Amino acid sequence: MRSSQVQFSILSHAAWAPDLTTQAHWLDWAEAPFVIQGEQEPRVAAMPAMLRRRAGFLGKMALEVAYQCLDGRKNIPAVFCSRHGDVGRALTLLNNVVDAEPMSPTSFALAVHNANAGLFSIARADQASHSAMAAGPCTVEYGVIEACSLLADGAEEVLLVAYDNCLPGVYAPYLDCIEQPHAWAWLMTRPQQDVLRLSWSASDTDADEQHPMPASLRVWQFYLCAAQQLQRHAARRTWCWSKNG
Repeated sequence: MRSSQVQFSILSHAAWAPDLTTQAHWLDWAEAPFVIQGEQEPRVAAMPAMLRRRAGFLGKMALEVAYQCLDGRKNIPAVFCSRHGDVGRALTLLNNVVDAEPMSPTSFALAVHNANAGLFSIARADQASHSAMAAGPCTVEYGVIEACSLLADGAEEVLLVAYDNCLPGVYAPYLDCIEQPHAWAWLMTRPQQDVLRLSWSASDTDADEQHPMPASLRVWQFYLCAAQQLQRHAARRTWCWSKNG
């Protein structure tokens, strides 16, 4: 898109993380954020058991909020955003290669970045388009731009799902934030009364800002709290979130 700004409204939202399973839990967290920990899994009760068993912990979080946010709606395009994807499953496959062991075809299929979007589509017999986004520390921003492109192209509503998990210990030397298990979703539409805006411009520095919270959680906290603006510097861009209403 040529514009340096997109704007949209949110019709519904949902979020899930270990021990943060209700709106009240998340509002408390937004006021006083803490590091999210735990391996409690969501039920994903709306998904058929055979497909639900295929999804790992990360996938179940994403699927849980996608189901909650849509609440039965169909034929809505979806954008699934995860900076890292199911790295744990991919690492297991790489270790299989190193150890000269056969790789599980099922694990291989579910390690790709669009696997959870595919499971969601199959489970709901929904032929609406879906895509998977990974853009480093700007994954959520580029996911929003993609979703707004779909709205500009004629979609009435678009589902955005943002989700990530802790990384395996082997990646510890490369972390730039404290990764935490979480997933949230927005059902987005064209601007109405309450509007969120995302604008971006070239940054005057190549260095990304350092913040202990993952970018996707910072955006989610901004959405929940009273602050009217959030500014981030990442990938040689200045990203400005704002809201009214």
